[in-house]
Amino acid sequence: MSSAIQKRRAIPGFGLTLGITLSYLSLIVLIPLAGVFVKASGLGFDGLLHTLGSPRVLASLKLTFGSALIAAVFNAFFGLFIAWVFVRYKFPGKKIFDAFIDLPFALPTAVAGIALTSLYATNGWIGSLLEPHGIQVAYSPLGVIVAMTFISLPFVVRTVEPVLAEAEKELEEAAATLGAGRWVTIRRVIFPTVLPALLTGSALAFARAVGEYGSIIFIAGNIPMVSEITPLLIIIKLEEFDYAGATAIAAAMLTLSFVLLLAVNILQAWTRRSAKR
Repeated sequence: MSSAIQKRRAIPGFGLTLGITLSYLSLIVLIPLAGVFVKASGLGFDGLLHTLGSPRVLASLKLTFGSALIAAVFNAFFGLFIAWVFVRYKFPGKKIFDAFIDLPFALPTAVAGIALTSLYATNGWIGSLLEPHGIQVAYSPLGVIVAMTFISLPFVVRTVEPVLAEAEKELEEAAATLGAGRWVTIRRVIFPTVLPALLTGSALAFARAVGEYGSIIFIAGNIPMVSEITPLLIIIKLEEFDYAGATAIAAAMLTLSFVLLLAVNILQAWTRRSAKR
């Protein structure tokens, strides 16, 4: 009897480990998130519409999610190239440059914001070169995109690198032997292999960019209706003791982020099934 029970158990102690896992996730994730929605529901349906429908809130949501999406797309494109170079080529200083990729993970966000502002301000090293051409990065929505791109790049690179490292080069050689050109090999052999990882890294980059605060407030200028991100607006609501309004905006961010990440996961699952076929 005991051996039959053990065969049915996929993992020894499954009941205990599942209970610990669910309890921990409930305390750390589910209960705090539920508290946000419960607090926001105190406004009522009309109060939620009034708060979330204000032009300032809508402008901040549009800027936050739009900029995060643009940053994720940029990082998906350039992060794939960076990962490809680090995996497939050897060059002087490779380990140093590889370490620089992880710098946004270790660097305090406030330091990153100050550094980016110093570089892209009109009197900065890069900003002074862009300013004569009418391009203003610091204290504008473009600065928000730059900051989000900086802090979310490692997610794409570090997610794609292992997949490229494990990819079978024999498939590329076989494609070349059969007469496939470089672009055909990339499109038919390499890209389908790394696409699920690329989507995962882009989704992580997007999620990281949406929640970023410290580095953006220095370079954005925080002008209402222009360069004010939603996390800053939540802080402003809290400072005004408008706790219900702050939680309502937070609940909207959580809902939008969940819907977008769910869509990315569905797309990722579809690409995996398509690759297996």
